[in-house]
Amino acid sequence: MEYKKQNTQINDGGEQSLFGVSSMTNRLATVAMLKPMKALKTANPKKWHYGKCFDPEKIDDNYSSFTKILTDLGIKILWMNPTNNEIADSIFTYDASFMTPKGAILLSPGKILRKGEEKIHEAFYKKNNIPIIGRLSGSAIAEGGDIFWVDNKTIAIGKGFRTNQEGIEQIKYLLNAFDVTVFSFDLPFFRGSEACLHMMSLISVVDDKKALIYKSLLPIALVQLLEKKNYTLIEAPEDEFISSEGLNINVLAIKPDECVMISGFPKTKKALEKSGVYVHTFDGNSLCIGCEGGPTCLTRPILRIDDKIC
Repeated sequence: MEYKKQNTQINDGGEQSLFGVSSMTNRLATVAMLKPMKALKTANPKKWHYGKCFDPEKIDDNYSSFTKILTDLGIKILWMNPTNNEIADSIFTYDASFMTPKGAILLSPGKILRKGEEKIHEAFYKKNNIPIIGRLSGSAIAEGGDIFWVDNKTIAIGKGFRTNQEGIEQIKYLLNAFDVTVFSFDLPFFRGSEACLHMMSLISVVDDKKALIYKSLLPIALVQLLEKKNYTLIEAPEDEFISSEGLNINVLAIKPDECVMISGFPKTKKALEKSGVYVHTFDGNSLCIGCEGGPTCLTRPILRIDDKIC
């Protein structure tokens, strides 16, 4: 079993690093994104498993509404600009790589139509002088939507149709070198292999010890881990989870207790606000609901800053 690695260094001096993530909720400073492209707007909905809401004519407006929130909040966007890109789902930049404090891990998407998408990320990181600390190889598959930081030394990974055991083992190997513990949990079958059920379809962390969840499908051992770590669990309503295919859960933390979510799910929004979370919303019906990817999926966090230690 081979793992491609390279040495990296973090700036430990007075200058702020240009990359580094070890939290889902530290202040979001920089993200990598990819604008809607022709391959997405002309995609065959049946082939790509897009839903009834998919409307190519409204995708740009949906996307612009989301990016405006980010720029208004002072978040820097670094654009991926691949040429001859035929991967419609590549707009969801969270999935083909994973950022750590030491640099990026290139993943290998489990959806067949997304094979090779990590090459877009590789070119982006090289262009921006961001270290690549490793990449999956052989039969390993993993998508970023199945991976999240529980705390700065703990990662949870969902094993399902998009992420397999070999992918998990290779990620463990890469992260053990940095004293990061990886826990894996089996995901439910739910709607089957064609549907997009990531771990982050069931949970989004919104504060250091607070998460929005759909408890009915969440792995028991993960719930127990979160409870052991003193998490407050905000339960999303079942009707909105079903109607959104889990995208009411997919919220992007901007900083602790502040997030962005798709509009149209008032019960979920109210549950977040009741728990002290400030919520920004945008119309993502045609892009996000239509293409099975929420605001978290549309971004690859490059830099999150812990303001408590700055």
